[in-house]
Amino acid sequence: MHDDMHTLEVWGDLACFTRPELKVERFSYPVITPSAARGIFDAIYWHGQREQRANKVVVRPHFYWQIARIELLEMPRYIALRRNEVKDKAPAERTIKSWMEGKSAPEPIWADGNKDELGTDQKGRTQRQTMALKNVRYRISARIEARSAFRSELPAANAQFVRRAAAGKCFQQPYFGCREFPAFFDYLPTGAPRMPAPVPFDQHLGFMLYDVFDLAGEEAGDHAEPFISVFDARVCNGVLDVPLFSDASVRKPVRRP
Repeated sequence: MHDDMHTLEVWGDLACFTRPELKVERFSYPVITPSAARGIFDAIYWHGQREQRANKVVVRPHFYWQIARIELLEMPRYIALRRNEVKDKAPAERTIKSWMEGKSAPEPIWADGNKDELGTDQKGRTQRQTMALKNVRYRISARIEARSAFRSELPAANAQFVRRAAAGKCFQQPYFGCREFPAFFDYLPTGAPRMPAPVPFDQHLGFMLYDVFDLAGEEAGDHAEPFISVFDARVCNGVLDVPLFSDASVRKPVRRP
């Protein structure tokens, strides 16, 4: 284990790491994806620079979290959930801000009772089935991969993460795949005993989602273009070793010039 490696033990009541091929009727992977694991570390500490470009805000990250190892501390157990989900999306941030400032009247998202131009009732919701995980617990190890221009700040970034994680601080509530499934965490210092041991779980998961953004790209955040990468995942004795994002085993789309 590298000296700059950080380890979190994370747990929660429910989780859903949706397989991309089963998105409408969601079916979870049996283990957390590197993308979801990175999101937990990002929620605790992340740093970047915001720039205004044309009509949008561009976020240039100083680093990204490289997930290295995921250990299963509880056997995967599924639970079937059926939920009502609204079909409409929340409006753009600019619209919501105008509502908050009182410049325009808020417009609700109707679940039921909305009428079309002919006066016919329209349902704004749909029932969907979710095969989620319950009572999950993982031990996740990751390190900071700093951009070349910010490598001198790496010691300060590592120290900042340790202070925040050890105190239980986070910028937003970490979650397991869906925001309604909160994740709780505990920081494990270097040299601390790693107990309990991973569960005896072995499975070839096939191609697993690695991440939904280009971690090596120059932009991050909601305005960055999607960049789906996958890798051939195999859990051995309860451990999923995650390759580097730059590794050839991580399959990525062709980058645009």
